[in-house]
Amino acid sequence: MRDQGCYFHTSILRGGFGVRTPLRAIRLIVNEALSVLTARFEALYAPFGRPSIPPEQLLRAMLLQAFYSIRSERQLMERLDFDLSFRWFVGLGIDDAVWDHSTFSKNRDRLLDGDVAAGFLCAVLERPKVKRLLSTEHFSIDGTLIEAWASMKSFKAKEPPQDDSKSGDERPATEGRNAEVDFRGEKRSNVTHASTTDPDARLYRKSPGHGAKLCFIGHVLMENRGGLVVDAELTRATGYAERYAALEMIKGVTGEDGTTRRITVGGDKGFDTADFVMELRELGAVPHVAQNIKGRRSAIDGRTTRHPGYAVSQRIRKRIEEVFGWTKTVAGQRKTRFRGLPVCDGPSPSPWRPTI
Repeated sequence: MRDQGCYFHTSILRGGFGVRTPLRAIRLIVNEALSVLTARFEALYAPFGRPSIPPEQLLRAMLLQAFYSIRSERQLMERLDFDLSFRWFVGLGIDDAVWDHSTFSKNRDRLLDGDVAAGFLCAVLERPKVKRLLSTEHFSIDGTLIEAWASMKSFKAKEPPQDDSKSGDERPATEGRNAEVDFRGEKRSNVTHASTTDPDARLYRKSPGHGAKLCFIGHVLMENRGGLVVDAELTRATGYAERYAALEMIKGVTGEDGTTRRITVGGDKGFDTADFVMELRELGAVPHVAQNIKGRRSAIDGRTTRHPGYAVSQRIRKRIEEVFGWTKTVAGQRKTRFRGLPVCDGPSPSPWRPTI
């Protein structure tokens, strides 16, 4: 008679996967950061009513979604149902029920509305294991386009045309809700048109020769020692958005009056303007931006570029592209899955303030 094996098996959940998995070290840092946010979590939730998803478990699950390139909340809940390492990281027992994906999405929006994400980033950066990896003197800034969750068909005129001529916004009733639209010969701009799907999205092109898309601009402030992100913002796509966002993020490091400390800030040629360089210096920051001397005069001269630190900043600042590459491929944010600007109209100061 063949052995049928045992029907029940008892084991410790944390021992069901590799000892060297990065999730073990990450979970220790995350738990320390979440312990600092306990008071903020209590303010977001009422002491009565139906039980909700604990915010600590919600944030851990969101981290897993970014780490493992999970495209949707539905797929995240399916993975959480059978993956023991996911259950251990989030804090669910082996017999605990997994949440419905719609419940998870609703609770996630409530958590983000409470500005918990910025507080969580600040708490992680203040952990001793992370803090020793950060530089308090040398930083880099840059921006990248993030496609909006809206199609070009939704980019319609704010006011209907006065004449009877055919326009790209017209949609024959017989062709259904997703009819073909011909935009050839039609002049469209952010002044006269807006997206009906996402009004915050703006029509913007990366450079001459590239097609214009509905998008936002993501901004990152990176410290140069370990290449870690210390602040990130998302704004509407305009020609001045990168410089405005950069100044606001740098204020969070140097202080409004620029007397906290003197730092260096690396950037590409897009930041080589007289106004930006002047405002950087007023904040106590040394502009280590790339010189734009193509048909014009650079805003910085040999008094800045002659120092060896300038060449180092220009070499290290390119590592910020690794952040954008990870964000768009692994984290799946090449095209955002949300509609509407997730932050206010202008970027907010960085919650992280380096200490000596």
